[in-house]
Amino acid sequence: MNDLVTLGQRIRHFRTRGGMTLDQLGEKIGIAGSQLSLMENGRREPRLTLLSSIAAVLGVQLADLLDEAPPSKRAALEIELERAQHGTLYASLGLPAIRPTKGTSDETLEAIVGLHRELARRATEAVATPEEARRANTELRMHMRTLDNYLPEIDAIAERLLADIGHTTGALTHRSVSRLAEKLGFELVHVNDLPHSARSVTDLENGRIYLPPASIPGGHGLRGMALQAMAHRVLGHTTPSTYADFLRQRLEINYFAAAVLMPQRQAVEFLSAAKADRNIAVEDFRDAFGVTHEAAALRFTNLATKHLDLEVHFLRVGDDGAVQKAYENDGLRLPVDVTGSTEGQLVCRHWSARTAFTRTNRTTEFYQYTDTPEGTFFDSTQTGTTAAEEFSITIGVPFAHSKWFRGRETSNRTTSTCPDASCCKRPAPDLRERWSGKAWSSAKLHAHILSPLPSGTFPGVDDRELYEFLDVHAAKEV
Repeated sequence: MNDLVTLGQRIRHFRTRGGMTLDQLGEKIGIAGSQLSLMENGRREPRLTLLSSIAAVLGVQLADLLDEAPPSKRAALEIELERAQHGTLYASLGLPAIRPTKGTSDETLEAIVGLHRELARRATEAVATPEEARRANTELRMHMRTLDNYLPEIDAIAERLLADIGHTTGALTHRSVSRLAEKLGFELVHVNDLPHSARSVTDLENGRIYLPPASIPGGHGLRGMALQAMAHRVLGHTTPSTYADFLRQRLEINYFAAAVLMPQRQAVEFLSAAKADRNIAVEDFRDAFGVTHEAAALRFTNLATKHLDLEVHFLRVGDDGAVQKAYENDGLRLPVDVTGSTEGQLVCRHWSARTAFTRTNRTTEFYQYTDTPEGTFFDSTQTGTTAAEEFSITIGVPFAHSKWFRGRETSNRTTSTCPDASCCKRPAPDLRERWSGKAWSSAKLHAHILSPLPSGTFPGVDDRELYEFLDVHAAKEV
């Protein structure tokens, strides 16, 4: 039997076409009109014998009632509305159901149903966040490649703000970050109860930026968090309407934070001097400005091409070999899937991003040359550890540019022919013969692969938790 909503609509269609009321039809088939009304509204399933009686009275075939197609355009709209209002998506809104009457025009129904369709479309898009984010991120990476990863407008804004607080040289202190916040009308507040899904929270009404406790391990990263929070106002960001907007804004606030912590003029002077000495090293750049190795490496990619005439690549790779972040404008062939996305793809086992994990001494950078079909590349890699995993940070350049870098005299050299499977993915013939069909493994699956980001105002941030946090702290004396 077809669904009850469509069945009810077909009964109503043929009843009204025959000019009969509910009570008149009910009297002829021996049931109350109220019971018949429940059937027409899809709230009661009639027995087949009763349907046969209804068909006979209405002068139609039983098959006419059981047809799965709506009997009219109007009925199709009413059916779609009924289904939408009985769905979990509409129920989550807490709105009353609308019951169309004879006085409800077709145009009104079309408008309401159209809104339901758009609501469902947007919800579906939100559920597909991982795929949507990957597509948008790929587009953003390709766009930044055309710009050589350089955003001079943001650099100019950062330098102007630093001049306002009188910062001219050296690592930016926490006090300087606080003064910058004050200039922008914010107070930095450290709390222990940030929403689990948020790195920081900005109260625009009361001018507060909430951050984790200053005593947390790696607290130097709090400067970057604070600057990223300020960046939204400085750069004139509005609530993101798409994932592309969200990812672009995230890139811009990260760029702004880096531009403040490693100001363009000072950074270029430092790196130019290192190039003149043929001694460029990310670890020196990192230490000079008091930032993380990853932050220094990323900032290097912003400035290397436009100011040092160097083409570069950057990789952050997990200890499983999967790409977490990547950029290149030097011709290195990044691993990508069929959509062009590189995040989550495995880099070649012979690249320094992975070989660096095998060395015993990880306190200094690891240097390596890698011969590839696209040419030979020089890489400098530093490994690090989080609470959840190990990772590596790699800055690399084509062989011709290696002369400017510390570590160029290394004897470490490998060959990579990836994506050719024979390079490092295909088992050796003897191992394949020995174990094919005789092994089974339970795969380690990262939860984020199957789980969409929560679809709040800001992707990944729980709106309820965010607003409850703000409400609690807005009432406190800070």
